[in-house]
Amino acid sequence: MTDIKKRHIAILGSTGSIGTQAIDVVKSHPDQFQVEVLTTNNNADLLIQQAIDVKPNVVVICNEDRYDQVFSALDPIGIKVYAGAKAIASVVQMDTIDMVLTAMVGYAGLLPTIKAIEAGKSIALANKETLVVAGELITRLAAQKGVNIYPVDSEHSAIFQCLVGEFHNPIEKIILTASGGPFRGKSREFLSTVTKAQALKHPNWTMGAKITIDSATLMNKGLEVIEAKWLFGLTPDQIDVIVHPQSIIHSLVQFEDGSIKAQMGLPDMRLPIQFALGYPNRLPSTFPRFNFLDYPSLTFEQPDLATFRNLQLAFDALNQGGNAPCIINAANEVAVDAFLHDQIGFLEISEIIESCLLKTSFVQNPTYDDYVQTDDTARRLASERIKSLV
Repeated sequence: MTDIKKRHIAILGSTGSIGTQAIDVVKSHPDQFQVEVLTTNNNADLLIQQAIDVKPNVVVICNEDRYDQVFSALDPIGIKVYAGAKAIASVVQMDTIDMVLTAMVGYAGLLPTIKAIEAGKSIALANKETLVVAGELITRLAAQKGVNIYPVDSEHSAIFQCLVGEFHNPIEKIILTASGGPFRGKSREFLSTVTKAQALKHPNWTMGAKITIDSATLMNKGLEVIEAKWLFGLTPDQIDVIVHPQSIIHSLVQFEDGSIKAQMGLPDMRLPIQFALGYPNRLPSTFPRFNFLDYPSLTFEQPDLATFRNLQLAFDALNQGGNAPCIINAANEVAVDAFLHDQIGFLEISEIIESCLLKTSFVQNPTYDDYVQTDDTARRLASERIKSLV
């Protein structure tokens, strides 16, 4: 395949868990992909290594204090270097980019995704907070610009894979699977004393710190429920969650005739990353293969919404609509950061989110500016609540 036919990729958040695995995928298919842009928030050392390795046209370091270090390393080899959040929102609009993989953590991914869609770029979406915060705005903008959004989350990729060839058939409901995290089956009494180290030990997946804590609280599944509504045009009552501890069935779609399709495989994020980057083609891989005899029993159970309040709060926010999902996302980001810095206990994450949901002004039909204001207010209220608990 000639270089002209390569898909030119911008990887936002290249030094994180998704970003590093995306680079592995790209390097495995040099005839298919060319990295055009790499960005990171703070990890200058790894960004420099990656840039030397895959030779992008441009890199952006969000932390402007690290600019000189990155510039001195990469400018001599002809790689352009920029700094700051505004630069990320700008470079995604480059004419040479075909697809933007948004793997930045949290709310920070929203504006670059908006700018990429406005520029007509295909989106490989690993930043679920973008659709949680501003799902209506993003999906409307993508429709206006004729932009496709390809999900990278394993669950949403599973739904998307089940829908290939079925787009003309209405969905009756989807079923998102959850591992249950490291504390599945535990009581609130047990959770009241768990440590950061315990919460960071996910039984099946290797992920970044924030999403690993979200998985432990089931907020990750709550955010995925909200994301699924916008990705697949569903109502809240069309979305179910089931706990599946083995993480082999990644999610399921039930159609109007009662038939259910499931997408299965070993828990390996490179597969959904590769599917999104290469769609509509399934590219060959050397990933480990699933063997049924290694998993003679696949089990399922109801999520415990009373113990793991975050999943219920996410459903509440989804039903409320407006800026409510934006509120819980902002409060959760602040609360998880506080937990990771040993400022609050595990159960206090839910308490802070619920407090912010009650206290932040509700907006039924938010604009982008409303989302910005909501995010700022919810973060301030969450921070104030944390100070009162410390």
